Amino acid sequence: MPRRPILIAGGGIGGLAAALSLARAGQASIVLEQASQFGEIGAGIQLGPNAFHSFDYLGIGDRAREGAVYVDKLRLMDAKTAEEICHIPLDEPFRRRMGNPYAVVHRADLHGIMLDACAAHELIDLRTRHTVLGYEQDGHKVTALVEGREPLTGSGLIAADGLNSAIRAQMVDDGPPRVSGHTTYRSVIPTEDMPEDLRWNAATLWAGPKCHIVHYPLKGWQAFNLVVTYHNHAPEAVAGKPVSKDEVRRGFEHIHPRARQVIDHGKDWKLWVLCDRDPIVGWVDGRVALLGDAAHPMLQYLAQGACMAMEDAVCLGAMVADYADLETALEHYRARRVVRTARVVMGSRLVGDYVYHPDGAQALVRNAVMGARTPQEWYDRIEWLYGGNGLDPL
Repeated sequence: MPRRPILIAGGGIGGLAAALSLARAGQASIVLEQASQFGEIGAGIQLGPNAFHSFDYLGIGDRAREGAVYVDKLRLMDAKTAEEICHIPLDEPFRRRMGNPYAVVHRADLHGIMLDACAAHELIDLRTRHTVLGYEQDGHKVTALVEGREPLTGSGLIAADGLNSAIRAQMVDDGPPRVSGHTTYRSVIPTEDMPEDLRWNAATLWAGPKCHIVHYPLKGWQAFNLVVTYHNHAPEAVAGKPVSKDEVRRGFEHIHPRARQVIDHGKDWKLWVLCDRDPIVGWVDGRVALLGDAAHPMLQYLAQGACMAMEDAVCLGAMVADYADLETALEHYRARRVVRTARVVMGSRLVGDYVYHPDGAQALVRNAVMGARTPQEWYDRIEWLYGGNGLDPL
């Protein structure tokens, strides 16, 4: 007898990737999105080579490549002096070593590619206005409790419902996320409004004391994505709140004018207070499993949140294909993913403290150590992250 569909709570990048991966394994799914329509909030997203490994597995590699901007380098600048600290070339030697390119793309465009692929697949059922509040299970099936609707039953339940996952709250009961006190402000501006001397084909990071600025081109060079972050000791999580340019400027008065000028060109700024959680081991409860931010929310400093969610999805589908028993498949999925994702969560915190935001002697050490590395040494250090296929734990 064919399995019942697997229920997926959340229709973001992680949830859609899970549906595509399960479909590749011949497993039907029902994606339950709480909003009135499928969509993504946010602007630019960086895609390491490991993201393209996942795209290829999910069958959307060609389309993902079509919409991407391929930057020439990862560039680290000193925001106090306006001097380059180092850069990592992303040219052919990098691609050969990692197996795929590094690129940037608009988050909504990527989500649209995944949504189209899901909508076209006969094994994927997409439903909006379905908010999953919790679950019940009996060893043979899982029932999702849906706000204002009849419960839905499936063979399993995947929680791709984000940072404040209701399913995680029931499974783990570890309280609210950890508020970092770092606030990120985002804007997208037309390329002609970007200062001409900063129109670099690079994912550029200006690292300063308790602050940083990131910019890179988007949409075939029609626009630039701006992301600026500083420590303002924000006490609670906030997402997508509109703010004035004056508020954004406050955290960057102490850095070089060349770096600071991009803030003046930004429009329609919105803020997010960054949150994460300590890594955990218990992602699975019988036929229910966590995925993406529901399992391992992380700070933005390794640009890996969406990439890790897609790797989770790839691994999930592979394990469902390999093991006939769903509970066994979910346990193998958890075991393969927990160490790698915990490493990225912890690494993101360390990079934020010691690469993005140091001052004084710590900043001098950063500049000296990172500035002395050759491209080959950089590739040796980052291959664990970018060269993996999403199945190996390390």
